[in-house]
Amino acid sequence: MGILAKYFCKEFFKFFIFCHLIFLTIFLTIDFIQKIDNFIEANAAKSAMLAYFLYKTPFIMVQMVPVAALISVVVTFSLMKKNNEITILKASGISVFRFSLPILFASACLAIGVFLFSELIVPYASSKSEGIWNREVKKREQKQFYGRGHIWYRGDNAIYWIRHFDGKLKTMNGITFYFFDESFHLIKRIEARRAIWTGNTWRIEDGSIQVPEDGGTYNFKAFKTMDLNLPERPEVFSRPVKRPEEMSYWQLKQFAEGVRLEGYNASRYLVDMNIKLAFPLISLIMVLIGIPITLRLKKGGTPLAVCVGIGVCFLYLVNMGFARSLGISGVLPPELAAWLANLIFLLLGIYLMMRLET
Repeated sequence: MGILAKYFCKEFFKFFIFCHLIFLTIFLTIDFIQKIDNFIEANAAKSAMLAYFLYKTPFIMVQMVPVAALISVVVTFSLMKKNNEITILKASGISVFRFSLPILFASACLAIGVFLFSELIVPYASSKSEGIWNREVKKREQKQFYGRGHIWYRGDNAIYWIRHFDGKLKTMNGITFYFFDESFHLIKRIEARRAIWTGNTWRIEDGSIQVPEDGGTYNFKAFKTMDLNLPERPEVFSRPVKRPEEMSYWQLKQFAEGVRLEGYNASRYLVDMNIKLAFPLISLIMVLIGIPITLRLKKGGTPLAVCVGIGVCFLYLVNMGFARSLGISGVLPPELAAWLANLIFLLLGIYLMMRLET
């Protein structure tokens, strides 16, 4: 790496670290102000509150990288233009594309780092923060766990297996209930096609009851419908599945594949899975757009360039959110929905760079 390239990378990362810390501090401050009341009302320990924000920090760090990268390159080139360094470089026969390469390379390395950080650190930290929030603030018992879309729940002297639970309709599909005595010996097994919440009890449909008898035999009885009094209401089974930031790319891919194989709509998970690949590249695309925007502005200096950069980030978020909604609703394929914003702004950045060269 030449002297010029080292200089550009040094200036870029200097401003990047500074901007990133500022945005991270602002985000954490706002989040703290919004949630401090929840922790106080729940009488949560200060250590739990501190741990929550510490574990949430990695996710926020990743989210702030694109805007920090854009603002950093805007400030870097604005100051260089103000000090006539850009003019000197052009007079020396060095094109804009050539002296932009070091920063583009640095942003590409930054994108790789963001992806690795998102895969290795963020899922673990996000799961921890979500667990603290549910346990200390929402006071939810972490009894349920999920595997490929199925729900296992351990209640009082009972274990429930539910193939699919619909929170809106308050129905269970493909259920098996195991009931035990105080010594954890099986005393009854109920298997049924569906269970519907009636408001007071669970109405079981198309099922059977097995009760063990002496001698190792079972008493089997089939039924069409039966009301079953369970202590658990529908809200108990409505705990949401892990959020995308709590899973790595491969975990989310496995989960989405499981949902699809079971015959349910997996569009939401497929879109979020592809976004995990598309998101790290935003910093590279933002840098590609930020360079020509900064160099093309004739008036306003650094403040105007920063404002324009923030506006570009806002437009990107709007496009990404809109495309994601189209992907979830099935209007666009998941891959296109996740990459559409990147594709649009990448072409915009290339166009602006080409116009700058001419």
